[in-house]
Amino acid sequence: MKLSERQEGILNILRARRQVEVEGLAHWLAVTSQTIRRDLGDLCDQGLAARTHGGARQPATVSNREYNSRRLLHRAEKQAIGALAASLITDHRSVSINIGTTTEEVASALSGRTGLMVLSNNINIINRLMGSKAKELMLVGGAVGTSDGAIVGEEAVEFISRYKVDFAVFGASALDSDGAILDFDTQKLSVVRAILHNAHTKICVSDASKFAVSAPVRICAVGNLDYFVTDNNPPAEINAAARRANTRILTVEERHEPGLRPD
Repeated sequence: MKLSERQEGILNILRARRQVEVEGLAHWLAVTSQTIRRDLGDLCDQGLAARTHGGARQPATVSNREYNSRRLLHRAEKQAIGALAASLITDHRSVSINIGTTTEEVASALSGRTGLMVLSNNINIINRLMGSKAKELMLVGGAVGTSDGAIVGEEAVEFISRYKVDFAVFGASALDSDGAILDFDTQKLSVVRAILHNAHTKICVSDASKFAVSAPVRICAVGNLDYFVTDNNPPAEINAAARRANTRILTVEERHEPGLRPD
């Protein structure tokens, strides 16, 4: 079932707070309590939330359902972001792609490229490129997470460190007003930092809903990037931090030629 924009917003709030109440959501979203109850009922029926007295919480199997539910959130925006980010990557180049629902869309948009070498720590990314024109697909070695197909740990970091690629593509769970790129999962931090450390051009992809979310784990600063690709213009503080570091922010409304470098 396709989620409404309001239901997507409720899932974002639920992901950040783990539990929500009907009356609080009704006040926050400026709708009736009855409307919120219907929305929560739909989300619970799809397994994206679990009922509580007076509200809802994340389901017990949160990691698996959370990742799958995130694919439904802002899907059109993620596809547009993926296409724009892919336009920066020309044929016959090497690229590392980290786990993420938006990075999966980058992988899909790259399926028409010729002669790419793609390295990823995520089974979903590799599956998106199976049967494409890529020259070589490389799945990082290590333990595979059953909830999201991510490969993390020391073995993964060591594997990634053997390569120096042209491009690194990764996603963000949240962005702080000071320009910090944030995530929820400390276990995946060493892998994404290894991906960034071993790439010439660094691209972060994130939809604008992440501007309103907080997360505790710092990946890097926006100033450490070459490109930040999103669907809407970020808050002024993030724009200012990017300008100071010569990081280029691209939004889906703009058109860019492949291989464009920051001014």
